[in-house]
Amino acid sequence: MADQIYQEKVQSLLTSLLFTLLALVFSTLFTWRVTVVGFRAFPIVCLVLALFFFFYILNYQTLRITITEEAVLLKFGLIRWKTSLKNIQTCKMDDSPNWIKYGGAGVHFALVKGDYLAYYNFLEYPRVRIIFHHKQGLVQGVVFTTRQPEQVIEIINSRIASQ
Repeated sequence: MADQIYQEKVQSLLTSLLFTLLALVFSTLFTWRVTVVGFRAFPIVCLVLALFFFFYILNYQTLRITITEEAVLLKFGLIRWKTSLKNIQTCKMDDSPNWIKYGGAGVHFALVKGDYLAYYNFLEYPRVRIIFHHKQGLVQGVVFTTRQPEQVIEIINSRIASQ
């Protein structure tokens, strides 16, 4: 890999516990409803939700952040994001409304202040927002959780200033 400037692995016990609880609740509902009424619509919905949250447990355990001389790379289980430093316009602390910040963990997307953003986050850590010069697909920027936001912002801003 190109010269790594920064690397961090972020994990969240709170988020893992939340997804585990939701998976167990929907698994229990599925089992109960199948035994009471058989295999009908509501138990199928519960099964789908249980499988959805089991996927979250497996996929969203660790967010890996890597900054190289050329790019910022985010990896959340099977989902990856790579942004060239040349395409970064700004990097700062995320100031999204609370309903966006705490409205989901894992990977999700939201329209915030006119920008369509990808979020790679856990519930309890601070977030960094990167806005692109040119959209990547439909996305104008990416927001991600880090335990070291000031250091990440300083590294990225120093790299984009020198380009």
